[in-house]
Parts: sequence; structure tokens; C-alpha cells
Amino acid sequence: MSVHLNPEPSPFDQPIIQAEQVVKTYRTGHIEVQALRQVNLSIQKGEMVAIMGPSGCGKTTLLNCLSGLDDFDAGEVQIEGQSLRRMGDRRRTTYRAQRMGFIFQTFNLLPVLSAVENVELPLLVSGTAPGKARKQSLEALEQVGLGDRSTHRPAELSGGQRQRVTIARALVNDPAIIWADEPTGNLDSKTTADILSIMRQLNQEQERTFVIVTHTTEVSDWCDRIITMSDGEVVDDGKGMAAQFEQAERRRERETASAAPTNAQIESPVHASTDMINDVTTDVTADATANVQEG
Repeated sequence: MSVHLNPEPSPFDQPIIQAEQVVKTYRTGHIEVQALRQVNLSIQKGEMVAIMGPSGCGKTTLLNCLSGLDDFDAGEVQIEGQSLRRMGDRRRTTYRAQRMGFIFQTFNLLPVLSAVENVELPLLVSGTAPGKARKQSLEALEQVGLGDRSTHRPAELSGGQRQRVTIARALVNDPAIIWADEPTGNLDSKTTADILSIMRQLNQEQERTFVIVTHTTEVSDWCDRIITMSDGEVVDDGKGMAAQFEQAERRRERETASAAPTNAQIESPVHASTDMINDVTTDVTADATANVQEG
């Protein structure tokens, strides 16, 4: 896993995602299941965050509520400083189409469309001119290494290539946030590493914010933070392996910088050597003069 250093987020930056006391309850007849229990969390711009926990813990429900795909019963969710509760359905749908991207485990590609047609579809639906939509879609496929597969249909692509198409589709509208629900659940370990490497690269080079629901450390190890859920509550929020790696790298850099010799320290051995040579030369000259006088 290759990780480049990201600057530490400023404590004064406004979170791109802010959830406060979020509650979600599912009701079937007389049965109530509280899927989210007063969840609080904040995510900064440019973070890559994993949401983990056992099946049924509420992690996918949380992703759906944070992204506006599902309503919540109480609390507040703000995205880029805007309240989801205060948005009407139409405005929320438009906002989601313009400022968010989604990656799903099952790809959700239309089999009769080519890769570029699948990528450009959300742009066309939102009213983007066809020529501009095609240009942006081809650029997005290039970013994920599929520029040479743009005319292939999903059946002509491997599982990893299909997931790259879904990543390109998520990127094509230049979103502020990309939500991913078990994005590597149908992939083998090598393809999983390839997909996560692409996502991490996009996160670091473009400061894309990723929120990833996963059940495996194979995915969470690539993330800056790991939010762990149980029974609808956040029970832990800590640094992921990627953040720990970056922190260790920064510490090593500071230690190396503090241990580096100063200019004075670098020059002093030279000066000492010069002084030593002068002393030896003086001694040799004095001995030679004394010998001449004695002769």
C-alpha cells in the first residue's frame, strides 16, 4: 500500500459532513427497530473514512441518511454547511446529483450501454449538453485507467473493470463527497487492492472526501479514520492504518530534520582539519629551522 502524506486538517475548517443526534426508526406494524440511536459525527473535507460494524449495526442506514437517500426521524445532518432536513425532496435530489457520487457493491450498470454511456447517463439526466457530457465521461474513464475500454459493455468487462466504471460515474459530476457501500464486496483480494489504490489516489490528489461502508479491515486499512458502529450507535472513532502510517512518516521526518547537522556543525570539521594542518606545518617548520641553526 502506497500512501502519500496529506496535510493535517485545520481544527478551524468547517466539517463537510456534520451529524448531530440523528435517529432513524423502522416500523413494521407494531414492531419498531431503532436503526440509529442519536448518532453524532463530523467528517472533514478530504478525509477517507470507513464505517465498520457487524451486519445489522446501522452502518448502511447511516450512509443513506447522511447522503439524503433516506429520511431520518430526528436530529440534524449538514452537508457543506447545508441542512438536509430543510431541503425539499426535489432540491435534495438535485443537490445529490450535483455534489455527490455513489459506488455500490453490485455496480448498477445498465447492460445495454457502453462504459462511457453508463458514465455519462447521470449528466444527461441532469441536463448537461451531450457533447460536454461525453467529454467529461471520457476524462473520468481515463482517470480510472479505462480510457481504452470506453466502448465496451459491462458483459465485456471484468469485475474490477466494472467497478472502475462505477468509480468514473461517481466522479463525473466533480462531487464534493463520494459514498461507497461495500465497494469491493464482489471482488478478489488483488482486484480489491487495485480499486482501493485508485480510490486513495483520488482522495489524496484531488482531496475527494470518501465515506466507505465496509465489514473488512482489507478496506479500512486504506482509510484515515475508522468509525465503528454497534446496535445503531457509534462506539469507536479512531485513526485508520493510513493515518497512522502518515503520522509515523511525519514523526520520522521531524526526527530526521532535528538530527540533521547545522551548517556550523558541517563546517567545523573542516575548520578543525585546517587548524590541525596549520599546527603540524608550524611544528615541522620550527624543527627544520632548529636543525639548520644547529648545522
